[in-house]
Formats: sequence, structure tokens, C-alpha cells
Amino acid sequence: MELLISLLVGFLFASAVYLMLSRNILRIIVGTGLISHAAHLLLMTMGGLKRGATPFLGQGATAYTDPLPHALILTSIVIGFGVTAFLLVLAYRAYNELGSADINDYRGLAEDE
Repeated sequence: MELLISLLVGFLFASAVYLMLSRNILRIIVGTGLISHAAHLLLMTMGGLKRGATPFLGQGATAYTDPLPHALILTSIVIGFGVTAFLLVLAYRAYNELGSADINDYRGLAEDE
């Protein structure tokens, strides 16, 4: 199972890099979202895909799951949502000001002012 998820993580990273190398701002934003999801899957796989009891150490707790990867993934999801929201607002504002979603149209704007 871990091999299958590792291959999926590799595919997601490759797709994200392909989208981020595009000139369209929306493809770049989707690429950052994909790379974020790939990182979540990577953290989950690194934590180990095992079944066990809840992480409370009580009587008879022999096998339990590690809660640290889950906490890292939850934090990463919140940060990824904030970054995606910021990038979408930035892209919307840039499209309203310039009328284009192409990154090459944004070059040289500071020199014109």
C-alpha cells in the first residue's frame, strides 16, 4: 500500500511542477494546491500506514498510531488554504488591473511607473 501511495505522491509532484511551469496564473495556483496535497500524502506515508488504537496510553495499549503526522498534516492544510486564498485574491486583482492572466504580461510593470 505504501508503494502505491508513494507512486501517487510522485505523480502529484510531477503534475504540480508541470502546472507551475505554465504561464497562466490559474494553472500556477492549481499547481501549488496539488503540491500541497502531495506533501500531505507524503507526510501521511512517512508516518506509516498502520492501524492501531487511539494514541491514549492506558492499560493494555500495545499498538497505537502516532498522532504527530496527523497534527502536521492538519497544520499544513490550514496554511495551504490560507496561501491558496491569498493567491486567488492576488490573481483576481491582477486580472482586474491588467486584463490578462498571462505571467509574461506582468513583466516590466515596475519600470513603466
